[in-house]
Amino acid sequence: MIDITRATFDTDIVQASMHTPVLVDFWHPKSEQCKIIVPLLEKLEADYAGRFILAKVDASQEQEIAQAFGVQSIPTCILMMDGKPVDGFQGAVPEDKLKEFLDKHLPPAAEPEAEEPETTEFAEITPETSERALNKLVEKLKAAPEDETARFDLVKLLMILGRDDDAKIAFAPVIAKTSLVRKFDSLKRWMDASDTINSIAVQAVNTPAKAIFDTLNAKIAENKRDFESRYRKTQLLMAQQRWTEAMDELLEILMRDKAWNEDQARKTYIAILDIIEPAPVKVADGQIPPVDPTVATYRRRLSSVVLS
Repeated sequence: MIDITRATFDTDIVQASMHTPVLVDFWHPKSEQCKIIVPLLEKLEADYAGRFILAKVDASQEQEIAQAFGVQSIPTCILMMDGKPVDGFQGAVPEDKLKEFLDKHLPPAAEPEAEEPETTEFAEITPETSERALNKLVEKLKAAPEDETARFDLVKLLMILGRDDDAKIAFAPVIAKTSLVRKFDSLKRWMDASDTINSIAVQAVNTPAKAIFDTLNAKIAENKRDFESRYRKTQLLMAQQRWTEAMDELLEILMRDKAWNEDQARKTYIAILDIIEPAPVKVADGQIPPVDPTVATYRRRLSSVVLS
């Protein structure tokens, strides 16, 4: 799911639809029907595993786009293929009807012929694979220091391996881009979480992580709106790479206060999604890479809470 603005319309809708169908959902934050259909659309985007792209347009903010498509009621969904609208529907359509609509237009699913991914993911880390992956990423950056994807992958792998100091050295050349490149901001939040927890442990005279967890859980049990303690627990979980548990804590904050601490919970949640999302898998020409089920599930949960 991607959010569309006038600036990204041509790239994310028109050009993207030349190779993958794009379902454009015109919605409004206050629409009750939108709150019903958006989670269904996000679920189907995950279930259809890359056969179409879901693009959301806030009609209250992007009126020019809505007018260009002749949108008269919310929600309205329009399917784009080869740069042109081919069909659409209005209202909160039930899931079975949504599937009928999609199946009528989308190409049939095909088994991807996956090749070996270039980067190493969490479950695949061994001393041998990590060393090969590190060497490959270092060589990439030597040849192209501006390669942001290689930089992200290198820092991420070093953090996975617990080499925080090396990660900071690798991250230093792009630290000024943190506010401009979302994935760099995501890495910074992970490193900040590790630094914060290390600082707490030192201040507590090297108290074991379990004792810190117990203290935070006691505070949360006493006051479920103790968001500072929930966020500290999230940081501890991030430092231990317990990603789904960390996102569950952030959802607890978001369900009670969506804008807490200048949107800190939502931004950190998105950072975790960036970190755990697997690298794109190479597939045969014309095939669509699979979607990671954990990432898809937690994206849906975030949308459901934020739009509730």
